[in-house]
Amino acid sequence: MTNTEIFGILILAFLAITFLQSGYDKIMDWKGNVEWLKGHFAQTFIKNQVPQSLFLILVLEVIAGALCVIGIAQLVMNGVTTFGHYGATFSCVTLLFLLFGQRIAKDYDGARTIVIYFIPAILAVYWL
Repeated sequence: MTNTEIFGILILAFLAITFLQSGYDKIMDWKGNVEWLKGHFAQTFIKNQVPQSLFLILVLEVIAGALCVIGIAQLVMNGVTTFGHYGATFSCVTLLFLLFGQRIAKDYDGARTIVIYFIPAILAVYWL
């Protein structure tokens, strides 16, 4: 296994853990997440679409995480990066949605945190 393949596996694992755990948390505490986010977005144009927006983010996170897991399996089994690339790209799109939400809410510290996740995700798109 090459260093590039090992890098791909590690970064895909990072993204898979990030998004699958986040999706799991949303499912397990849906009501709590909706209530907190209603307050977070109370002064924004999406204040009445919080449950729908949260569901969209949940779907994006689960798809991104699943693609990353499939990408790991594909990379380990035959060295192909197709699904890993899809997973990394979908992760970037998901993070952009999250960044947009943080910026709408004027939560600049939260937006800055998203960038920390975006950097490895965009590197994965490049390397895979």
